[in-house]
Amino acid sequence: MGKYKAVIGLEMHCELKSNSKVFSSARNSYNEVPNDNITYLDLALPGTLPVVNKKCVHDALMMSMALNCTQPEYMYFDRKNYYYPDLPKGYQITQMDAPVGINGFVEIECKGEKKKIYIHDIHLEEDAASLDHFYDTTNIDYNRGGVPLLELVTEPCINSPEEAVAFLETMRSIYKYCDVSEADTKKGQIRCDVNVSIMDNDATELGTKVEMKNINSFSNVYDAICYEIKRQSELKEQGRYDEVEQETRRFDEETGTTIRMRSKADALDYKYFVDPNLPKFKIDPEWLEEIRNEIPLLANQRKEKYIKEQGLSDYDAGVIVKEREYAEYFENCIALGIETKTAANWLTTQILGFINKEEISLKDFYLTPTLLKQIIDEIDKGTLSTKLAKEVFYKALEEKKEPKNFISQENAQISDKNELETLINQILEENTHQVEEYKKGKTNLFDFFVGQVMKNTRGKANPVLTKEILKEKLEK
Repeated sequence: MGKYKAVIGLEMHCELKSNSKVFSSARNSYNEVPNDNITYLDLALPGTLPVVNKKCVHDALMMSMALNCTQPEYMYFDRKNYYYPDLPKGYQITQMDAPVGINGFVEIECKGEKKKIYIHDIHLEEDAASLDHFYDTTNIDYNRGGVPLLELVTEPCINSPEEAVAFLETMRSIYKYCDVSEADTKKGQIRCDVNVSIMDNDATELGTKVEMKNINSFSNVYDAICYEIKRQSELKEQGRYDEVEQETRRFDEETGTTIRMRSKADALDYKYFVDPNLPKFKIDPEWLEEIRNEIPLLANQRKEKYIKEQGLSDYDAGVIVKEREYAEYFENCIALGIETKTAANWLTTQILGFINKEEISLKDFYLTPTLLKQIIDEIDKGTLSTKLAKEVFYKALEEKKEPKNFISQENAQISDKNELETLINQILEENTHQVEEYKKGKTNLFDFFVGQVMKNTRGKANPVLTKEILKEKLEK
């Protein structure tokens, strides 16, 4: 960043998966029909009392452990008081003094280098309702009000927009691997507040922090940070750094700029206090241990394992661990006895290519590892060439039938040595001029002979055996 060092802290909000909301019995599901997933509690009607959702607490504690945080001895909730139209109670139920996790870290990889990003805390809270702004009116949709939300706050230890995005992508992966959230930015399930300041490279004191609220995509996080670093650096260059205020700004996607919204309130202004309607309870250490044992191997751990134990390249391993369902498909292939590199090649090319084109999930992909093995076994036997195997692959997907139904004598690979020798002898007799030219040194004609064999067999000749026989006869 040139003369100045950027210091970035992130506040990442992620909605959790659960049947009901965090403090009410209303459905917790994505719903485009406004005000459909609501109960009296979500509207803050008099006489209603919150009840904490055990699954939400379970998932919050799981994430706390996955992020190497320290868990509290007691669980309780606080009220964060502020009077916005999207909070009908006039306060948000959240955690201030005893969040589900503190002092954690997560390791990211950015530009080929690994770095620890330190986590100040992660806490469980309820989401606010959403506002729909029109030309001359604003409507409130309470579907989102009360949805379980995990807020993660990093230390100011991120120094570039690239690191910020790498952290967010790593966190999204952990949420999905732990199966506590779909973590879908298109559904608004992940939002991010970004704090940015700059300082001289040799300075010890942080600059003035500017917050950007509710950025809803990782690309926008990147662009907002870039713009804010540029804006603050230019003011500093011009001797006008005192114009950088502690304030809240929003990112405008159309212009790629940040725009002032209001001065930033300090925590004291929210007048936090313990929520008296939600009893404090002790977290059972045995329950914590059960949750810890449920945490799966995460993407970075699997990637390291695939490289060290399975011999995969960094690239292939990175593609496979991108989604938990990819990794589990790959591991199921290995468990069936499919060779590691073969499984990786089919998954990263044919399979992912197909599901991306069809825009389906791997869970909905017809060819399970067991069915894929039918094709790979025939390649190993020499029955199918790679080309024919791909044809069987797509035919099985098209008709939703097992691959063995499309593997027959008609499309089998020719691997009989005597049959190939007879065919090759005939081709060499019909192309005596090319044979003589080859023997004079035009060795690039070898591919011509291979092509003639494939043409005559409609691609069914075993390519390895074909080349062996051709080499033997041409070298005589």
